[in-house]
Amino acid sequence: MIQKKLLVIVIVTIFAIASCTTQKKQSANPNIVFILADDLGYGDISCFNENSKIITPYIDKLASEGVMFTDAHTSSAVCTPTRYGILTGRYNWRSTLKSSVLGGYSKALIPQDRKTIAGFLKENGYKTAGFGKWHLGWDWAPPATEDGGMDNIKDPGAATFDAGSYKVDFSKKVKNGPGTRGFDYFFGFCGSLDMAPYVWIENDMPTMIPTKETVDKGKQTWWRKGPTSDDFVHEQVLPTITKKTVEFINENANGEKPFFIYMPLPAPHTPILPTKEFQGKSGLDNPYGDFVIMVDWVVGEVKKALVEQGIADNTILIFTSDNGCSPQADFEQLETKGHDPSYLFRGHKADIYEGGHHVPYIVSWPAKVKPGKTDQLLCTTDLFATVAEIIGVDYADNIAEDSYSFLSALKLESKSEVRKSIVHHSINGSFAYRKGDWKAIFCPGSGGWSAPKPNSKGIEKLPKVQLYNLADDIGEENNLQDKHSSIVEKYRDELSRIVTDGRSTKGEPQKNDGPEKWKQLKWMDE
Repeated sequence: MIQKKLLVIVIVTIFAIASCTTQKKQSANPNIVFILADDLGYGDISCFNENSKIITPYIDKLASEGVMFTDAHTSSAVCTPTRYGILTGRYNWRSTLKSSVLGGYSKALIPQDRKTIAGFLKENGYKTAGFGKWHLGWDWAPPATEDGGMDNIKDPGAATFDAGSYKVDFSKKVKNGPGTRGFDYFFGFCGSLDMAPYVWIENDMPTMIPTKETVDKGKQTWWRKGPTSDDFVHEQVLPTITKKTVEFINENANGEKPFFIYMPLPAPHTPILPTKEFQGKSGLDNPYGDFVIMVDWVVGEVKKALVEQGIADNTILIFTSDNGCSPQADFEQLETKGHDPSYLFRGHKADIYEGGHHVPYIVSWPAKVKPGKTDQLLCTTDLFATVAEIIGVDYADNIAEDSYSFLSALKLESKSEVRKSIVHHSINGSFAYRKGDWKAIFCPGSGGWSAPKPNSKGIEKLPKVQLYNLADDIGEENNLQDKHSSIVEKYRDELSRIVTDGRSTKGEPQKNDGPEKWKQLKWMDE
């Protein structure tokens, strides 16, 4: 009898030790905080732009403590697609959304069976949370009426829409929301801050039923008319998101699990609404500059919370933007003050040119990463592979097909292949392929909002392909496609293979979502 009791004690002790060992292993993994600004230009951050007239001390300090990536790019030149790429580690154009962005009433873009980085980390011992702008669609609950529902609704895309044509029961949970895409907790809203409906969603449930409609038609403060709940105040959205994030950090700083925070900000995207204490602070006579300074404050508040909780050293804090600066910032006015949000780059948000997707990117991890600067090529899809390598977990061939680990650029040991090329994508679905110093653009003009715009007068007379040597011509002014046709052909073939293989990393070929008809790559049908 005594021997049996001793055996039970030994077994229980072994399991307890194993459990503690597992827990220690989980706790040793770093916390991860990913802050994503909205429509922030490379030139808006003073540590990236020596001539910036906007001073960003908190972001600058973060950069001085971590690694600055000077050749980082979003997978798309607009909002929704980039967010898709960040969370899935997959190029956005492989989804069913081949161009443009989603609207506030759009259905979920990420399929249920598509693994997100949040879901991946959750499966590997992390507590996951999201705060802010989702803009990846979810399925609003239709009203219980015979003629109502969402089936008769056309996706508005990025177009202006009449909220009266959208029938939603705000007393019910949304389906296919963040809670079903790997997030233990989510607090935020559906689209951009200028896209109705204006309702907070907490864990896939509206916090309040809207009882009014609001609209703003100001030059830089505008938002579309739509249902608005009493607890949703546009001017207070950024402070609210910040407060919620800090509260989560304080509550989970020393928990049993490390945490992953995805913090997609609504700023400095329209409506450009710096709160009173930030108004006029930039000295540029432009609320955009003030809003950028408010974004800088957000970064400072998050870092402050990490420091106060004693977890800053073993927290990976990443800061970047979802695309280049929007023309809503008023480039002409800012130019009179000597400030250029696009830095030395041509174009801005929506464009295939560098100004559309070349963004600031900072990675801080005090316990492991020494301060520095790198020109290693990086895409925002690369978060997935990097985090997976950090925690030492592999994933299947049909996950994160376009994600490369950038661990080696942080001067940390890595066995992963380094990114050598990247595919760029504009708002109208145009492609560019970059490898080394050369960048081939497979469309005439910008593919976006700057001149020459798609379908603009005279664009048919321009070469159908553009080729720039970025080492000599970062402003993309001298098209060399007629002098280096062999490079154009080589890049076209490599891009075609990346598209048709369903992946750009090593592994088994995968299938893209939606129709395999690429209007911007017409030669693939020839």
